Amino acid sequence: MAYNRKAFSNLPQAPVAARKPQTDTRHGLTRTDDYAWFRADNWQAMFKDTSILDPQIRSHLEAENAYMEAALGDTAELQKQLFAEMKGRIKEDDSSVPVKDGPYAYGTLFVTGGEQPHYFRTPRDGGERHVMLDGDKEAAGKDYFRLGGLGQNSDHSHGIWGYDDKGSEYFTLRVRNLETGDDLADVVENTSGGGVWAPDGKSFFYTLQDENHRPSKVFHHIIGQPQSADRLVYEEKDPGFFMGVGGSLLDDFIFIDIHDHETSEYRLLSTKDLTAEPMLVAEREEGVEYSMTEGGDVFYILTNDDDAKDFKIVEAPVTAPGKENWTETVPHEPGRLILSHAAYARHLVWLERRDGLPRIVVRERATGAEHAIAFDEEAYSLGLHGAAEYDTDVIRFSYSSMTTPSQLFDYNMATRERVLLKTQEVPSGHNPDDYVTRRVMAPAHDGELVPVSLLYRKDTVLDGSAPCLLYGYGAYGVTIPASFSTNALSLADRGFVYAIAHIRGGKDKGFAWYEDGKMEKKQNTFKDFIAAADHLVKEGFTSFDNIIAEGGSAGGMLMGAIANMAPEKFAGIIAAVPFVDVLNTMLDDTLPLTPPEWPEWGNPIESEEEYNWIAAYSPYDNVANKPYPPILAISGLTDPRVTYWEPTKWVARLRATAPEAGPYLLKTNMAAGHGGKSGRFQRLEEIAFEYAFAIKVAGKM
Repeated sequence: MAYNRKAFSNLPQAPVAARKPQTDTRHGLTRTDDYAWFRADNWQAMFKDTSILDPQIRSHLEAENAYMEAALGDTAELQKQLFAEMKGRIKEDDSSVPVKDGPYAYGTLFVTGGEQPHYFRTPRDGGERHVMLDGDKEAAGKDYFRLGGLGQNSDHSHGIWGYDDKGSEYFTLRVRNLETGDDLADVVENTSGGGVWAPDGKSFFYTLQDENHRPSKVFHHIIGQPQSADRLVYEEKDPGFFMGVGGSLLDDFIFIDIHDHETSEYRLLSTKDLTAEPMLVAEREEGVEYSMTEGGDVFYILTNDDDAKDFKIVEAPVTAPGKENWTETVPHEPGRLILSHAAYARHLVWLERRDGLPRIVVRERATGAEHAIAFDEEAYSLGLHGAAEYDTDVIRFSYSSMTTPSQLFDYNMATRERVLLKTQEVPSGHNPDDYVTRRVMAPAHDGELVPVSLLYRKDTVLDGSAPCLLYGYGAYGVTIPASFSTNALSLADRGFVYAIAHIRGGKDKGFAWYEDGKMEKKQNTFKDFIAAADHLVKEGFTSFDNIIAEGGSAGGMLMGAIANMAPEKFAGIIAAVPFVDVLNTMLDDTLPLTPPEWPEWGNPIESEEEYNWIAAYSPYDNVANKPYPPILAISGLTDPRVTYWEPTKWVARLRATAPEAGPYLLKTNMAAGHGGKSGRFQRLEEIAFEYAFAIKVAGKM
């Protein structure tokens, strides 16, 4: 057996969930779900008021938490030690490098002991800080508090700020006088978390979350009026599409971005007439994505239209941006994935990825001359931060690797001068020469090569004896960067190999890498992760009885799938907010994410074929009596993305079906949602808890 039974001896009796069978028949196929009752009928209302949760459900979750605490009680000191190490690597009174915008420069800071950011500004070229919003003050007395940012208006007199104090991602917006720190009477509730100012600074636009937690309406709010008087600007009737609202650097347009995971549509509202109907740019066309940025008299549009799988950039006149007027500016090159773009008065900039590594490309708009910003390490992360002003030659970018702390640069696109603004401080000390970062390629079942990024201490013996934390995600085209993590050092310093498997379902090797890990090809994601484990064992980095797998959300689905497919290859599994009840969730079109997620997983309501795809791998539906390793599942009671009942049901079924394996531990954050607790140190405590489980399972306590 791969798992470490000795680590979990003398456990108390595990909670036993009541079985209340419910049957569901689709496409002539009938399934029985013994634990469907964990889905509270009043879940939507409960997200706003957790006190109304069914007492039987609450009692079970509390029993699971007690069992988990008993199983991991011996890690209490280890958790404290890990937390102290992680906290010691953070500069407590840290602050960002302010970004220039008009007469001011804006930034955020933390104070020693503080959990929440403080938003400040200084005069443009330096001077005394003025704190506009103190996150610690706003969070005082609340079990959960997450800020949604602070956005200033064009005359810099007022700012919109948002907060979520439940973890349910329903944000309340307030308007603050930036000089006095006082909030106006305006209160705008149930929003997605941010607002976009009109140029006059007297009104703003926002998206409203509907009763199913979907951002389906854009409203225009005039300062001083009640929310009930807000004008509906646009309503998206298709529940399969999300919607966001944004602005341009020139303040000429309000962008309404409508999208699912493979199709997008933009509507534009000229700020010269805020009462006009939004203008359609290009009608949605299944599988065609596009995003826009303003460049003076033209729009630059990033799109995969005309089979440009790795995307290209086109331009169109501001006066007539329809698809018939799109002309190619940056052509499609297979293998060069363009990730994002931005336009300024004299330059067009984009972030691209070639051969799995990112680089920034700058083009002079007048001449077409191009140059690139790139680095030489085997694996690294690059972030394009851009600028807050249109008429500028200076943009900002960040760089890090798994051994190199994050560095922030200002870059002059005209002179190519690079100025290092800040290097991430590690107060307790960090010597990059003590560590090794590598990228290895794991052969997959079909001959593809899966990149795996590695971090370990230089003195780690690579004879198979080292424990390994193998992390994966693999969905929505998300690429997990090979960036610097102060937290991972706590594992590396204990002899762990820390590994990230860049599996299909992400865009690590281009758009095709994403397409090969979704819909009918979803199982490639799981097989790639197992292939990464196989390769690390073959090359002597670790052994099967030393690998702890970790993933969250869609990566939690990955954890559930590999647990079913190859339980003997993992010593333990950490599944954070795991999307494990895939079939039931995709069959429930009242849930917040279900209709927009059908292009990613399939629609089992309409299609028997797609039902069968999902049924073949859905972790909850494929639990069997197998030698599962110890599993730690983590959930949030008010999580609207992966609802609390998914991991709860999964653990109950694992325990009932394979009682001799495990153990199976469930931790439910009773006052948090999808992202866990919101404070920066609270988050470190959660990571310390997860790492303590991994260390215990690996027998390294």
